[in-house]
Amino acid sequence: MSGVTSKLKKKHIRVKHQKVKVFRASEPLISVFMWGVNHAINDLACVNVPVMLMPDDFRSYSKTRVDNHLFNKENLPSHFKVKEYCPLVFRNLRERFGVDDQDYRESLTRSEPLHFANHGKSGAKFYISSDRIYIVKTLTSEEVEQMHALLKQYHPYVVERHGKTLLPQYLGMYRLTVDGVEHYMVVSRNVFSNHLKLHRKYDLKGSTVDREASNKEKGKDLPTLKDNDFIRDGGKIFIGDEAKEKLMETLTADVEFLTRLHLMDYSLLLGVHDSEKAEQDDKEKTDSQVKDENGVEDEDESDEANEPGQGGVPTPPDSPSPGLHGEFEFDGRIIPEIDIYAIPSYPSAPKREIYFLAVIDVLTHYGMKKQAAKAAKTVKYGSNVEGISTCEPEQYAKRFLDFIQKAIE
Repeated sequence: MSGVTSKLKKKHIRVKHQKVKVFRASEPLISVFMWGVNHAINDLACVNVPVMLMPDDFRSYSKTRVDNHLFNKENLPSHFKVKEYCPLVFRNLRERFGVDDQDYRESLTRSEPLHFANHGKSGAKFYISSDRIYIVKTLTSEEVEQMHALLKQYHPYVVERHGKTLLPQYLGMYRLTVDGVEHYMVVSRNVFSNHLKLHRKYDLKGSTVDREASNKEKGKDLPTLKDNDFIRDGGKIFIGDEAKEKLMETLTADVEFLTRLHLMDYSLLLGVHDSEKAEQDDKEKTDSQVKDENGVEDEDESDEANEPGQGGVPTPPDSPSPGLHGEFEFDGRIIPEIDIYAIPSYPSAPKREIYFLAVIDVLTHYGMKKQAAKAAKTVKYGSNVEGISTCEPEQYAKRFLDFIQKAIE
C-alpha cells in the first residue's frame, strides 16, 4: 500500500488550459469591439432561429457589462460595456446575405480591424477587417436612431428582394462603452475587392453643382472623384445591354425604396479595376523579381524596392486601400462569393475593366435641415439651377437614375 501511495505522490498532473482569444488591438475600443462580436456570436449560437421575426425583435438588444476584468488586462480595459442592437434581426440579415456567423466572427476577431479613414464632414471613423471583407464605421447616436427606423423597412425589403440589392449590406450594430464614453459602430460588407487593385474611384450623385473633388483630394494616390470629374474623364461603364438592364432594375428598386422613406443625398460608389493595367503591373513586378533573383539590380535598389509599403496604395477616404491582395492569389478574375458588387466589362468593350457599384450614405432624411440647405444653395446659385444636390427625394431619385442610366453602355 505504501508503494502505491508513493507512486501517486510522484505523479505529475498537467492542467490543460483552454485556448482563449486575446483580442489584441492598437486601441482599447477595437479590442472591446472584437470581444463584443465574439461574445455576441457565441451567445447567438445558443438561441434557436425563430420561424419569423416579431416586432419586438426590432426593439430588442443584448447587454454585457464587464468589471475588474483581470484576464488579458494588457489588451482589454478593466471596465467596459457591450450592447448589441437587434441581434436576431441582424443574424437573419447575415443569413439572407449569405454570411456565415462563424466566418463573420473570425473575420472581425482573428486579427484587429485596421483604421483606414476618417470622413471629414461627419467625423466618422472607418475600419476594415483583416481579410478586407467587412467595413466597420462609427455612428452618431442620431444615426443609430435613424438605423433603427430604417431597419423596420430595410429587413422586409431585403426579404422581398431575396438579398438582391445594391444598398449597404448591414450585418451588425453595437454600442461600446469604454472609459465611460459611448461609441456606436455598424458593420457592413466591403464594396470593393480584397484581391483586385482599384485604379479609379467615384462618388456619384447625379448632381453637377459643387460636385468636384478638391485639389487636396486629387493629390492623393487614389482620390475619391465626383460627378464633374467623371464627366470630364469621359467616364463610361461598359457592361453591355443585358447587364445594364439587370443593374438598372435593381438600382431603380433600391432608389424607389429610399424615396418612399423620404431618404436622399445617397451616392453610387463606383470603383474601377483596370484589367490591362493590372496585368502590365503584374508582369513588371514578375520581371523585377526575376532580375532580383538573378542579382542584376544594385543591392541598394533592391533593398529600397522591398521595404514595407513600397508599391502599396495609401488609403483614400470612404473605402479601404485596394492595393493589397489579402489571402487570395491575384489572377485578375472575380471571385463571386467575395466580389459581390463586381460586374465585368463586356467582351468587346473599348476597355477591359471590372466595376464595383453600390449605393452608400442612405441615412439622410429630407427634413428641415435639408430643406434649409436647399434654400441656401438656391439663393447662392439661383432657382433655375437643376444640378443642386439638395432637393426633394423624388426629384433627387429621378436625376440620380438618369445620370447613371446615361453613364452605362
